[in-house]
Amino acid sequence: MNKIVELQDLGVMDYKEAWDYQETLFQQTVDIKIANRREGTATQTPNYLLLVEHPHVYTLGKSGDFSNLLINEKQLAEKDAVYYKVNRGGDITYHGPGQIVGYPVLDLENFFTDIHKYLRLLEETMIMVLADYGLRGERSDGETGVWLDVGTPFARKICAMGVRASRWVIMHGFALNVNANLGYFDNIIPCGIRGKGVTSLNVELGVAHVDEQEVKNKILAYFSQLFEAEIVKLQPAEKITL
Repeated sequence: MNKIVELQDLGVMDYKEAWDYQETLFQQTVDIKIANRREGTATQTPNYLLLVEHPHVYTLGKSGDFSNLLINEKQLAEKDAVYYKVNRGGDITYHGPGQIVGYPVLDLENFFTDIHKYLRLLEETMIMVLADYGLRGERSDGETGVWLDVGTPFARKICAMGVRASRWVIMHGFALNVNANLGYFDNIIPCGIRGKGVTSLNVELGVAHVDEQEVKNKILAYFSQLFEAEIVKLQPAEKITL
């Protein structure tokens, strides 16, 4: 089993460009597994973790309800935002500046074959990060992601998650609000869940700005610990070999 995870920080990248890149890595890994089974070989499969920040974008999961997008095409343009229907699970969400988005493209057979465990470990990664800032992140029954003040009228989501899987290869991932403009969430029913709010780390801490690189470093440390993975950071000029 290969527990090395190749990390690439993509900086600011258009959602569709990052999605296409994910799809390429995802399909490459699936193709290796298909070839291994067909030819009776045991070529090692790779693992990747992409970190990225997107310009304003709304994405709707494959089983989501389009009516949860509350603005029309003209209003999207006025807000300098775009919309995509995507192939992950879950409903509608927002990505934008001040949000750390992570796309693990992993062969779970290198770690464990349990999608629910995978999601719970992603949640635990974020819960541990939030604890470092004195916040109690929680799970909400039946609602994937990480929340604050679950079970109260003030419940609010700080990290959204969604996943696509095929042959135990997974893609898509998490979006943690760090310095996010929460006004953009007013244009959707986030994750299709009514009556619950959305928040950002800087808002919870009462500060203008949180060091996003510091948050990334914490995510990587806890991800590595929980998945028992070795993260190999690629230099900015390096390209993942496709």
